[in-house]
Amino acid sequence: MGKLFGTDGIRGVVNAGLDADLAYKVGLAAAMVLAKGKKKGEKPLVTIGKDTRISGDLLKGSLIAGLCTAGADVLDLGTLATPGVAWVTVDQQADAGIVISASHNPFEHNGIKIFNGQGFKLSDELEEKIEDIVLFGHNNVVMKTHSDIGRVTYLAEKASEDYIDHLEDSVDSTLGGLRILVDCGNGAASTTARRLFNRFSKLRVDIINADPDGVNINAKCGSTHMDALAAMVTAGGYDLGIAFDGDADRCLAVDEMGNLIDGDRIMAACGMDLKKKGKLSGDTIVATVMSNLGLHVWTKENGLKLECTAVGDRNVLECMVEHGYAIGGEQSGHMIFLEHATTGDGQLTALQILALLKQEGRKASEIFGVCPRYPQELINITVADNDVKKAVMASDKLWDAVKEEEANLNGKGRILVRPSGTEALMRVMVEAETQAVAQQCAQRLADLVKSL
Repeated sequence: MGKLFGTDGIRGVVNAGLDADLAYKVGLAAAMVLAKGKKKGEKPLVTIGKDTRISGDLLKGSLIAGLCTAGADVLDLGTLATPGVAWVTVDQQADAGIVISASHNPFEHNGIKIFNGQGFKLSDELEEKIEDIVLFGHNNVVMKTHSDIGRVTYLAEKASEDYIDHLEDSVDSTLGGLRILVDCGNGAASTTARRLFNRFSKLRVDIINADPDGVNINAKCGSTHMDALAAMVTAGGYDLGIAFDGDADRCLAVDEMGNLIDGDRIMAACGMDLKKKGKLSGDTIVATVMSNLGLHVWTKENGLKLECTAVGDRNVLECMVEHGYAIGGEQSGHMIFLEHATTGDGQLTALQILALLKQEGRKASEIFGVCPRYPQELINITVADNDVKKAVMASDKLWDAVKEEEANLNGKGRILVRPSGTEALMRVMVEAETQAVAQQCAQRLADLVKSL
């Protein structure tokens, strides 16, 4: 990770680390970097979209000012899901796309992430070039004048409709007979979910938490708060409940009995379906080290291979592209169906789940419950900064303790200690045969991390 860019762009609390000045400089720097690949007199074209946070307009205005000042033209997509911005970037043949979002984090946080012209997250090399200009080289920026200044085109309505068309085309099913409850998390999906699901006239849909006010994004709703959705699904007799996070690049679900369908279970069921259809290249599913031990056991028992990467859908995608794998994702709900998308897409994932449910004609619990889930305990420990993270990860005392705890698990569990790439946190995750063992082990290691 660099000084500005983490595993998923630049993140921070707005006006307490991430402010208009920084956004302006990022816009300037991005335009400069993109312009280096253009012919003389040709302007870079950049799409920009945001989620529903109150700070989104503030940061968008500053980014656009920076981009136009350095001579880039901008397509303003308004409020649109992160994967929607990535898709429109490719569709409009833009040079890059920028998303203003902090994903699943509380409203006071926000972030800036950048896609290249192919819809993939920006490479480390290009992020470093932007970062160097922001931190050290912005005094050398040449501000464009006259007709060289960039222009802004407002494309929100067309962009969202074109994106919905793309999502609808990803499934060949009416989805008829299904009754679902959709939680938009008061985020970006609020602008498209109802219109998307209404395209399927025989699908019965109720939508909740689709009234964003700038501060209620992810607030006790969406994919980070599944309990209320689960209760409503069971009480209302729905076939499935679906939940998105703030920028709708994640999708989690609950079955008709309120049981969680996480990313691991989505990958297992959809991966097996792709295998049956001859579309699972290498018979391989790509996950991360955070995936539950149950997915490891299930894939082995069912003749599939599981490739695990470092945490982050970006790492999953890189592995998929390199080897031509069809499906991958994270336990948290970032699912990548490479045939249809270049990044995690919550609404696309929801359609794949529904199409499988309709195709199988069985209950969601029967389809997605086949993948076991070992009891897991995750504890987040707040730390001051990245220097503390590095010190913790370099501690021999910590790794000696991890080794001892692993020996106690005797091969019937798993331990992962890692720094968050997007927040000032250390994460301790333990899986074991029972919840009690997982909780006790995780707490001992968390207490040790706090003491370091």
